[in-house]
Amino acid sequence: MKKTLFVLITILTLNSLFSQKIDKSKSELKSGNSSRSSSSGSSRSSSSNDFGLAGLFVEGFLYVSFYSTIGDYRSENHLYNSLSKYPYFDGESGNFRNDNDSIQYGNLMRFDVENHFLYSNNNIFGNHLKAKFRPFQYFYVQADYRELLEKNIFTNRFSNLSLFQFNVAYDRIRFKKFNLGWTLGATYVGNDVQKVGFSYGLHTDIFAIKNISFNSAMMWSKINGLPVNSFELRGKYHKKNYFFSLGYEHLKIASPNYNFITVGAGIYF
Repeated sequence: MKKTLFVLITILTLNSLFSQKIDKSKSELKSGNSSRSSSSGSSRSSSSNDFGLAGLFVEGFLYVSFYSTIGDYRSENHLYNSLSKYPYFDGESGNFRNDNDSIQYGNLMRFDVENHFLYSNNNIFGNHLKAKFRPFQYFYVQADYRELLEKNIFTNRFSNLSLFQFNVAYDRIRFKKFNLGWTLGATYVGNDVQKVGFSYGLHTDIFAIKNISFNSAMMWSKINGLPVNSFELRGKYHKKNYFFSLGYEHLKIASPNYNFITVGAGIYF
């Protein structure tokens, strides 16, 4: 009897230790942050703690001044750099090209689509589909859809989480080899959570070596008082109007953290 009880307790303990991270994220997002203080001062303090130093930097970046977020079109010539057909179309330009370059073409719009397989371990994996519509060089709209899956090692059943991000993006710096900008929008968690929150972030692309680029993006949001944050870092090999990528993604959805190696590809229309 004692042996049977010990086995049951061990199984329950292991099941708790290896419980579904995805189920925990969804449960916490639905119930919210019960430890939040009702006072506005405590709320501001909690917000700073949740987002950390990087979050405070982004808040400062977004709200310091019109100049830092939009730029001075009277004196910053790079703000008029044209959108390229696709990175390295001319062997050297990234997302933007100089207006005085020898290769000339009319005004362009561009549609970028990329997809990445996310792998953490044999029990947690997912997919990340991203699309960017660029009507011109001044701003673009971006949509991200992540579908995370987790296998329960005891029941062999899968839990899933659907994460959507919709943003307007602006490149504050538009050089041939480097661009840096910010995003503003919303994050939505589907499934049985069905809640939305405001989001903001930073992104950059570096076109350091011919046909190779590096991309990073950070995004912060809160849903029901809890963080839903993402960080991406990728290297891309470009071939004509498509690319292959290898990278890393980190997600924080409520209290659980997720770390993924990513493999993917994309195309520019």
